[in-house]
Amino acid sequence: MTPEHDAPQDAAARRAIPPVVCYPTETLPQPDLHALRAARAGWTRTATVPVPPREARCFEVPAGHFFRIISVEGPQVGDLNLWSADLSERFYSGKTRALHGTHLTTGDRLWSNFPTLRPMATITDDTLDWYGFDEHGGGVHDVIGTRCDPYTHNLLSGGGQYHHCCHSNLTRALAEARHLPLAEAEGHIHDVLNVFMCTGFLRGTGQYFMKASPVRPGDHLEFFAELDLLGALSACPGGDCGGEHSSDAAACHPLRVETFRPAARPDGWQLPAPRSYDRSHGT
Repeated sequence: MTPEHDAPQDAAARRAIPPVVCYPTETLPQPDLHALRAARAGWTRTATVPVPPREARCFEVPAGHFFRIISVEGPQVGDLNLWSADLSERFYSGKTRALHGTHLTTGDRLWSNFPTLRPMATITDDTLDWYGFDEHGGGVHDVIGTRCDPYTHNLLSGGGQYHHCCHSNLTRALAEARHLPLAEAEGHIHDVLNVFMCTGFLRGTGQYFMKASPVRPGDHLEFFAELDLLGALSACPGGDCGGEHSSDAAACHPLRVETFRPAARPDGWQLPAPRSYDRSHGT
């Protein structure tokens, strides 16, 4: 929008103040990627979960195992939710973004909500790590978008009803997997990791944008499960999200989740402990 107020005389000086990283991560515990990757030698595939276009499916991964999200037919993005197996912890995309940045890749971790705030999964391989950030500021695997949902679709379409957006897909999948009423399942659905999605913010307006994903069949994003996990993946109705989402018009493709059991426990790995903050909150 056009500013309604004149800039002060020192506007240039105010804008020139250098930025400061909110959360310096020098003391953040780092994963031992060498040890985790070494544990893949001789691993055994334990499950294959197809995710149909415009639908979602749940999958389980024991702590110390791996899982891959794989592009199998054509360019397709996926929305990922993660919970601890008992649903007491969930992926905290906002804090993950604050710690690692707007887009994730190898070595980054998916952190859980308060009060535990511990790594749920570590990214151990990303075949799209070559993409980086493009000339528009776009990158892949973002933690800035929330997930397409029927409520925003209803708002922007003037009352339209659409049930295959990722929020609804994830709700149905969790309800089926854990035999929950839809309303109860919906309360567990949370902001996602947008797997394979290419996104950023427009310069000048700051609006969230998407563009066609660079993903191709055979690409994958691989994770090491730090906890016993329940995951849910939605094959977004936007396809490669190069045009629109929450749509039956976009070309959509399936995704696949594969889980793997390593032959041996990764050297030095142990279950992450919850944060040791005493929760007194100053009282």
